[in-house]
Amino acid sequence: MIKVSPSILACDFANLQSEIKKVEDGGAQYLHIDVMDGIFVPNITLGPCIVSAIRKNSNLVFDVHLMITDPIRYIDEFAKAGADLITIHVESTFDVNAAIDKIKANGKKVGLSIKPNTKPEIVKQYLDKVDLILVMTVEPGFGGQSFIPATLDSIRAIDTMIKESGKDIELEVDGGISPKNVQLVKDAGANVIVAGSAVFGSSDIPGTIAQLMA
Repeated sequence: MIKVSPSILACDFANLQSEIKKVEDGGAQYLHIDVMDGIFVPNITLGPCIVSAIRKNSNLVFDVHLMITDPIRYIDEFAKAGADLITIHVESTFDVNAAIDKIKANGKKVGLSIKPNTKPEIVKQYLDKVDLILVMTVEPGFGGQSFIPATLDSIRAIDTMIKESGKDIELEVDGGISPKNVQLVKDAGANVIVAGSAVFGSSDIPGTIAQLMA
């Protein structure tokens, strides 16, 4: 089953609650929450207080993507704020296992992400411990970028690893995804589609979500 995780990075923050309601009513299953610290990526976004505030008004699965250096420092806070799934980057910490264990200790699902130029083989050693692998299909930091076709190779490689492992692991993609190119990533093995501009910029949000899921 294909799931859609609209990225609030692309929403109208002046109307955050109503924007989230639009995608929830429109058929999305997840809400992708991009957390950036200005160090790991060249942008700063939101913190646990925002997650806590929107948690009160949404039943979506909160898909929290930590694009921050040394993420273990903030896992407890995002877990308490209402994250359901917390994703860290293999490139952001010297001790991936410790960060994974911290997420699990909080009773949350674990996601592990790689940047476009990171070799996909790095995730293989963690497949026994994660619930989701996220392949960035743009360089993380800003929304509205163009999809990088070369990332399809990483998606395919990780899809093969997941199938060989026999584990129930979701494969998520994030960056430049729209109804025009979503079939490429689905054919490569992705089953969770992050889309920001394509969803929040659409005049027909339910229709766009349906296209992404089709």
